[in-house]
Amino acid sequence: MFKKSLKAIGILLISGSLLTSCYTYNTAVGNGAQGAQEVEKWNHYFIFGLAPGNVSNPAQLAAGASDYTVKTRISFVNGLVAGLTFGIYTPTTTTITK
Repeated sequence: MFKKSLKAIGILLISGSLLTSCYTYNTAVGNGAQGAQEVEKWNHYFIFGLAPGNVSNPAQLAAGASDYTVKTRISFVNGLVAGLTFGIYTPTTTTITK
């Protein structure tokens, strides 16, 4: 009985980790992006994203533009790095489109 329950829990945990998705957050500033110029930068977080390290400032990345779109996400590479460090280092990517 115990082995059967343990096996079911293991299958659920593995299935749950395989079905995760990438986190994405979009924000339009002003009228949003008016062109296709993009600037991308990694943000550095620690302990599963609870402690911020060096986090980008979207206004600085926009370089004075008044209309731009901010997209913050956990890309596949970000998730891979977080997995390899067991969540100690958890980066995200911010992309500014102006």
